[in-house]
Amino acid sequence: MAIRLIVKEPDEVLHKIAKAVAKITPNVQKLLDDMADTMYDAEGVGLAAPQVGILKRLIVVDADEEHGLIKMINPEIIQSEGEQFGPEGCLSIPGINGDVRRAETVTVRGLDREGNEITITGSGLLARAFQHEIDHLNGVLFTDIAEKVYEINAERSQTGSE
Repeated sequence: MAIRLIVKEPDEVLHKIAKAVAKITPNVQKLLDDMADTMYDAEGVGLAAPQVGILKRLIVVDADEEHGLIKMINPEIIQSEGEQFGPEGCLSIPGINGDVRRAETVTVRGLDREGNEITITGSGLLARAFQHEIDHLNGVLFTDIAEKVYEINAERSQTGSE
């Protein structure tokens, strides 16, 4: 496992649509593990493969104690309900936050690292993180959909940051 370099805005890879993973190989599994290590090292709650420069539909999220670390291949939101509005940040856009409107609860379906189908329903921060990371897979950054974008003080808490 290794810490990978996090791609920063305005790198073009962040604006491209990631390709579905057709076959789960040891390299895909290693990438998921590296992404988790990278996310934890950067003190984030989520990371998508495009953020490490790889256009594959892979995400890692660790946003609540109930679910812990989630590694997901080809994730898709299959249901959403409610609404939440609040600040988000992004490891690929340091020093900037934005107020983003998201679904309060989402159900996400994908594959685990072994290729088994998994479905997870999350609310609050977990739902926000899922939506944020899946947006990355579609070339969408939180700054593209934020109602307000603002610089943050480095010493201020980054609640909702990925």
